[in-house]
Amino acid sequence: MSLSLRPTDATLGAVITDVKLSALDAAAWHDIESAFLDYGLLIFPGQHLNAKAQLEFALRFGEIEVLAEGMTTIPIANKTPDGKLLEAESDRMKLLRGNEGWHTDSSYMRLASKAAVLSAHVVPASGSQTQWADARAAYDALDDATRARIAGLAAHHSYFYSQAKIGHQVEVGAAYGFFAGESPLRPLVKIHPVTGRAALYAGRHAARIPGMEQAEAEALIKHLNEFICQPPRVHTHHWQPGDVVVWDNRRLLHRACPYDYSQERVMMHTRIKGDIETESALNARLMAA
Repeated sequence: MSLSLRPTDATLGAVITDVKLSALDAAAWHDIESAFLDYGLLIFPGQHLNAKAQLEFALRFGEIEVLAEGMTTIPIANKTPDGKLLEAESDRMKLLRGNEGWHTDSSYMRLASKAAVLSAHVVPASGSQTQWADARAAYDALDDATRARIAGLAAHHSYFYSQAKIGHQVEVGAAYGFFAGESPLRPLVKIHPVTGRAALYAGRHAARIPGMEQAEAEALIKHLNEFICQPPRVHTHHWQPGDVVVWDNRRLLHRACPYDYSQERVMMHTRIKGDIETESALNARLMAA
């Protein structure tokens, strides 16, 4: 099997064709694994994976993070199980709209996500793109003064904080089993455990920086997030049904783009659990006490 790889115009991402994800041989998987570390984001058009095949592909990257209600692959959809569109002010719809802010998956949990797989099943006529931003290239582009300022700093990450910023008060345990006690503490500069490359690690869940006034901390986090999410460090994917995307949460931010919520949108999401040695919060032991 010989796959074709085309890098995007951004500092991240590549489109891979001439491969069938549900029937990978060892050589194709080796090439995909290598490309994943190089590009951080891999796009596979027209795969049309069912939930079982998506899970099997995700398992190649590591152990799966269990999400809502014990599920390993969950629908991200603007409709109820009986097929009705979600009410605009429902808690579930507010959770979906929260995903429209730049973030990295599970940073608000004791163990952050390593990677994620997302597939498109029903796509609205317009909108609903997903964007990814290259936090590794952003760190490389930082000026020396900012690098010196953030060296050694860490931020607490909180899902309650990020949803409250969009006017949504989340009840404890209401979504995805996120940790509801002491918020995880994570360095503002993340060293990738495989490549050894540095990346900024912030996103919308980053809430406060120990030893810093809250206004100053929020201003710094906002500056870093905006710096990450600038061209040429952003790639936008326009979904077609059947597309599958995998990305590295250790070096990228991502967000969903708005769309006409009166139109159906159904995606399937599988999240790969981070390695305990490298993706645990700095205060993980305290949190577990």
